[in-house]
Amino acid sequence: MIVARFSRRCLSTAPRVAEVVPNLIDGEWVASTGTEKIPIVNPATGAVVRYVAESTQEELERAVGAAARAFEEWKEVSVSRRSRVMFELQRLIRESEDELVSAIVEENGKTIADAKGDIFRGLEVVEQCCALGNSLMGETLGNVARGVDSVSYRQPLGVCAGIGPFNFPAMIPLWMFPVAITCGNTYVYKPSEKVPTATMILARLAHEAGLPRGALNVVHGTRDAVNFVCDAPEIRAVSFVGGNAAGEHVFDRATKNGKRVQANLGAKNHAVVLPDADKNKTLDALAAASMGAAGQRCMAISVAVFVGKARDWIPDLADKCARLRVGDGSDPDTDVGPLITKAALERAETLVEEAIDAGASLALDGRRPPSSGNFLGPTVLDGVDDKNPAYLNELFAPVLSCAHAETLDDAISLVNANPYGNGTALFTKSGASARKFVHEIDVGQVGVNVPIPVPLPFFSFTGSRASIRGDLHFYGKQGVYFYTQTKTVTTNWKDIADEEAEDPAAAPSTAMPTMK
Repeated sequence: MIVARFSRRCLSTAPRVAEVVPNLIDGEWVASTGTEKIPIVNPATGAVVRYVAESTQEELERAVGAAARAFEEWKEVSVSRRSRVMFELQRLIRESEDELVSAIVEENGKTIADAKGDIFRGLEVVEQCCALGNSLMGETLGNVARGVDSVSYRQPLGVCAGIGPFNFPAMIPLWMFPVAITCGNTYVYKPSEKVPTATMILARLAHEAGLPRGALNVVHGTRDAVNFVCDAPEIRAVSFVGGNAAGEHVFDRATKNGKRVQANLGAKNHAVVLPDADKNKTLDALAAASMGAAGQRCMAISVAVFVGKARDWIPDLADKCARLRVGDGSDPDTDVGPLITKAALERAETLVEEAIDAGASLALDGRRPPSSGNFLGPTVLDGVDDKNPAYLNELFAPVLSCAHAETLDDAISLVNANPYGNGTALFTKSGASARKFVHEIDVGQVGVNVPIPVPLPFFSFTGSRASIRGDLHFYGKQGVYFYTQTKTVTTNWKDIADEEAEDPAAAPSTAMPTMK
């Protein structure tokens, strides 16, 4: 099988010549004829491991055309059969974990443990799709008027598309195409050009699980590919996860073309620490939530707000962060891997310098001499106010900014004044303080003694304010609503006696009918 051969070649541990990642169009791997080859670089070593070609206009059109043709048959497939494909897909993903981990560690730089977490959190969405029929049910009401019944159906939209980020090579595509496809749509996915191989493996597994040709297509590229997805008239809905600049562009362009858009953008997640919190557990949580994945999570804690005397804990927090081991993610003992690119590393180091110039102090300095990898050790800044460059920018690096607040009210005001509303957390033993925080905070996802409160797929990923564009969120019931449209049918089956009682010679009424 062509797909399987591609996967084995890409992930072989034997020395190899870097190859070009193909497209997946209409059930076949298609080598791109695009002349622009983008190097895929291992961020831990600086070595080019393979290339990905910018898909041509003709290839992009073929992918969408294949999805449009496949939709005509796939939409007629029963919900139970579509769910069984997802049931088989979750089995194949479990069996292919090592293969996926190898691709993620090599291209993204994640640690082995974090790569497994990436896969598992996406797998949970696939598991939910195994019983998605419960969420696809419509509504029924009999006898809304005499002899009149109404029923509603949730029906697929058609061709949908997803644009993925670099930081979750497995989880994000699994947020998107399994939900859309189980709802009866077909899909075109564009992974990040930095980390495409995990997506290619997942696409292969989806076809092995029973997807027909054209139901899932994968194309590659940068701005031109994104603009194509936003413009193609056959595509009805677009899902996006990534930075604010790109996300705002996608939302604006695609919605102007009449498409639905759900877009998760940037974040500046605060953790508020009260003096009554469990000190050791809180500091452990802060260290893990700020430094895990090298800080390259949209739900990472990047600001810790210490209330009152809790500020005395900052040196102990720095000590905990200093114990984390920095290195190649392929080493099982590594806690913090590299940043995705040299440019990302340089940007983070520059912002740390600017933060210090603006009055912050270094409780822990993780900057290191240049090396072959994009490594920045855990860094803790103290005395960061809301005017500091480290506060105003999303660093997307293992850098934690520590701010001070006198009261819980002050901390809540600080969080609510920030433009982002992705996630936040409160650490406390006080139920009254926790209730106040949950009630007054203006953030989509809130944790109480939980540092990264990403909801399980029974719910939906619910960021708010500048962290989200579009009003329907990923996975859960809202994901189903995003990928479906409602058709309401009203039927009139009055009995024969009523019909015979009517005067056939009477003029028809042109008034708005009333329900009786």
